[in-house]
Amino acid sequence: MNTVLFVSAENDGIPNCKAGGMGDVVRDVPRLISERGDKAYVVTPSYSRLHQNGRFLTEIKVELRGVEYKTALYQVPPKKKFANLNHYVIHHPEITAGNIAHIYHNDIEQPFYNDAIKYFIFCTAVAKAVVDGAFGALDIVHLHDWHTSAMLILRKFDEAYQKLQSIRFVYTIHNLAIQGIRPFRDNYASLEHWFPHLKYDEKVLKDDRYEDCINLMAIGIRLSDAVHTVSPSYKEDVVKASTPPIFIGGEGLEYDLKKADKEGRLHGILNGCNYANIRKAKKGVLYTNIVKAIFPWLQEESKKYKADFLAHTGEKVFELIENRPRFVMSSVARLTEQKFYFFLKSPETFELILQKLKKIDGVMILLGTGAPEYEELFRGFSYKHSNFIFINGQSEDVIDSIYLESDLYFMPSLFEPCGISQMLAMRNGHPCLVHHTGGLIDTVDHLETGFCFSGKTLNQKLKNMLKELDNAIEIFTNEPAVWKQISKRAKAKRFTWKKNLNLYYKRLYHLS
Repeated sequence: MNTVLFVSAENDGIPNCKAGGMGDVVRDVPRLISERGDKAYVVTPSYSRLHQNGRFLTEIKVELRGVEYKTALYQVPPKKKFANLNHYVIHHPEITAGNIAHIYHNDIEQPFYNDAIKYFIFCTAVAKAVVDGAFGALDIVHLHDWHTSAMLILRKFDEAYQKLQSIRFVYTIHNLAIQGIRPFRDNYASLEHWFPHLKYDEKVLKDDRYEDCINLMAIGIRLSDAVHTVSPSYKEDVVKASTPPIFIGGEGLEYDLKKADKEGRLHGILNGCNYANIRKAKKGVLYTNIVKAIFPWLQEESKKYKADFLAHTGEKVFELIENRPRFVMSSVARLTEQKFYFFLKSPETFELILQKLKKIDGVMILLGTGAPEYEELFRGFSYKHSNFIFINGQSEDVIDSIYLESDLYFMPSLFEPCGISQMLAMRNGHPCLVHHTGGLIDTVDHLETGFCFSGKTLNQKLKNMLKELDNAIEIFTNEPAVWKQISKRAKAKRFTWKKNLNLYYKRLYHLS
């Protein structure tokens, strides 16, 4: 029996530990490993909250900043129980919850400042727990994104963690654009402040653009035994240089990724979608669920600043309960440059989309939180347009209803490592309108399961986006039989984890 430890900032296998697609992957893959007959463990930070319903296992003492840190390992209850699958969190008061999904911090003046601190503590505690045998004998440690790569620094350069070298380390890239860049020194959230005793090779850890900084994403790529991108097309993208906003590729790390590819360490394996153990949701309650979500949000102190907007949204949704629209286009996403750059750059394009929908009694529903400038942009659209419903919060019930009750799912990502939303929409038989990039190339086929746009310039992309929306509306309105066939093919498409897990075992884990 093999044992795999997943180390991640997110884990949707436990309640309230998800901000994006990483949480879905870290939920689904361990479950399938356990069903395969192997052991899977998942450990995330507690964020000063997730340990509260857990069972204390052991205290983990580590040296950081020249002083002893006493961290705690808890086993926590999962959303669903599976044999040979356990979930853990590391607790320490300085591993705090951020303002993004109560996980990440959004540090405007010093990006990654707070997150670097808490993930340095987390990674060191996990590394010590592995060395001390808290998880038993491990065959694989599977790291996810820059938040976990400090374990590889300890494995490479700290004698106290040399036992880690006997374990195979796999590193998955979920979002190459977020790299965790921090200074080597002269900063509270610097490498040398937290690891003052560490004797390291600066060339191995440095960012090639900012030579006084470490790049934690680059470290994951350079020091892991296998590097994994979450779709084959994204692997092809990241070995090329970015030319934003037309093409987003390696984001300054293409040299490291090319090197990993030449060494046989870089692998593009598509994420899967969950077609079993699906959270049950009731159809026909979308607008009711939105209203139900808004009322408790209005009472949250953290949302007082947008109470007027939430009330405004609730008033619009009440009207839809009585007068349901003919056509619903939707999107569920973090409000970031990756997901909605096109509309921050060209607000008039979004205005045109809403105008086109209004002509057919259609609405656009967007659920998400994120960067302040994007929240402000979409709140402005909502005040201005009666057929735009912006749900500026997070609710599993609302998300499930959106995926069940939309007609067209919209994913205009500037780039997309894989994407899970299009798979969830297709699972429910809904075509998708997507920017043909990265994992969206691998999952949505133009006029077969959805509608795809691209272009050699920004203006071409925007023009083609509107053209394909017109195409979708025309087919929905005037060719219902064709629309039904596209929907049927979308629902029949399967991106199963079973096939992809075999590739994990063969290419990433080197296990039979």
